[in-house]
Amino acid sequence: MKIDARLLGNTAALLLLPACSAASGLSPAGAPGASAGDFSSRCAALAQQMKGAWPEADTRIDTAEYLAAGTQAPAGPPGVSAPAVTLPAHCEIVGSMRHRKGVDGQNYALRFHVRLPEQWNGRLLFEGGGGLDGNLGSALGMIGFTKPPAISEGFAVVSQDSGHDARANNDPAHGGDAAFGFDPQARADYGGASIKPVALAAKALAERFYGNGPRYSYFVGCSKGGQEGMMAAQRYPTLFDGIVSGAPGFSLPRAALAEAWDTQQFAAVVRAKGEQVTPATLTRSFSGADLDLVRGAVLASCDADDGLRDGIVGAFRQCTSAKVLPELKRLTCGGAKQSGCLIPAQVEALERIHDGPRNSRGEPLYAGFPWDGGWSGRDWRGWKIGAADGSMPSLNVAMGSIALAAVFSTPPTAPQDRLAYDLGFDFDRDAPKIYATGGAFRRSAWQDIGARSADLSAFRRRGGRMIVYQGASDPVFSVTDTLNWWDEVNARENGNAAQVVRVFPVAGMNHCGGGPSTDQFDAFTALLGWVEHGQAPDRIVAASAPGSPWPGRTRPLCPYPSIARPKSPDADPENAESFKCVRS
Repeated sequence: MKIDARLLGNTAALLLLPACSAASGLSPAGAPGASAGDFSSRCAALAQQMKGAWPEADTRIDTAEYLAAGTQAPAGPPGVSAPAVTLPAHCEIVGSMRHRKGVDGQNYALRFHVRLPEQWNGRLLFEGGGGLDGNLGSALGMIGFTKPPAISEGFAVVSQDSGHDARANNDPAHGGDAAFGFDPQARADYGGASIKPVALAAKALAERFYGNGPRYSYFVGCSKGGQEGMMAAQRYPTLFDGIVSGAPGFSLPRAALAEAWDTQQFAAVVRAKGEQVTPATLTRSFSGADLDLVRGAVLASCDADDGLRDGIVGAFRQCTSAKVLPELKRLTCGGAKQSGCLIPAQVEALERIHDGPRNSRGEPLYAGFPWDGGWSGRDWRGWKIGAADGSMPSLNVAMGSIALAAVFSTPPTAPQDRLAYDLGFDFDRDAPKIYATGGAFRRSAWQDIGARSADLSAFRRRGGRMIVYQGASDPVFSVTDTLNWWDEVNARENGNAAQVVRVFPVAGMNHCGGGPSTDQFDAFTALLGWVEHGQAPDRIVAASAPGSPWPGRTRPLCPYPSIARPKSPDADPENAESFKCVRS
């Protein structure tokens, strides 16, 4: 089955950031005047030349191949629909290290994928992964749906499988492609322990191939890749000069609790309709028309709070239940469910999802999801309850439940019925397992995978800079959690967090993109300007995609805690120049 990349957050196909300009100020580090044959020979000789030069002695090159300019390559991992891209001449390398047998009896290795362009701009880009990882990634630097990949701009690019192979390590008895969760080292590598050895291997390759190492090193990732960017800044602060972390899953185990929580709320709607809970009835818990009613209620309650009624809830943090619930209750059916109204169970489910998961003592287990205009988005419903046409079940169930059971809990388990696992999840008994240790697992899943530290002091001292972006209607990772984290960083930095990290919320946007939003923007070029020229981004201009309610609309994305407000009462809602970033 082909999977829509926008629902998965896989960096190789997802990042909504156009590539940087080739006018970089860095000279190409290739060999001017050298023939393609010379370059091809250098590529073929790399395996021999790298012997004894790796940071880790057991590292090896498995394949090294010269690819001529004009070669076509798929832009996404196996099973993800993505267009092919045309590449410049480069050396493509697949390598591996840390070959071992796990405690679960499976054979593991850490594999990496590197592309070294013939005309190098002196920069290295580490491309983050997505989902449960386990594939090599494209190593193209796909930083925009319609923009050329970073390798076309002269970047050397590296990606990795995070220490397990989704096909070779796939064990149906242990959760399929989540089976690596039964091995402590594989879980730690997935969590982020794989980042440093792969980055150092890629830098060593560049130094041997070009004669010098990269002048600048960058990391770009969204979703799980965003978590990896956070992990790099917090635990390996000297590796990268700049990081773009989109929709950061830095609280992955806690977010998985919210996925189970949300499934239980939608299941309550199904039961209130008198139906048995199945993947199909879960999808029908809210129709498209029902979600349009929800969006309308949110807009009626909060759209004008940013100074303009334009279909965008720019001041979404001010959009409280006290404002929204009366409007939703006004739309509640007086009797049986019918078109044009919501039943009470639907309103109650939305309120509980907004509040976030809690145990029986009322203690929050993860941040709630803010009211926003993107709760009707295709990707929002795809994660929460599944595709409207029934072609895909809820990703919260299909992927979230097995990740929670096999990867984020100790001891790991592999339930055969994923929906039943979510419906039976006990937030008193089962939620603490994300912090548990035991047996071969001396570290908890939270210790291995959580990357929510507010301490960026080491990253700041090395001069690192980070841009974070996230949709206000992200259905799987709460933007509230991300903004709360930034507040904690700011307190630790004595009010100076913006000197090292800036967070750009995107009203209406779903997970890594999509939704009724201005989701087309260039955070990567903004990062380059900040790192290499000291130009801290005070705004990033974003545009709406052709399929949005307002094709071609532009709007500034503002660094939190600022929001975009119109400069005048008669501001043109379609033009970014009509808005200014104002501290909310």
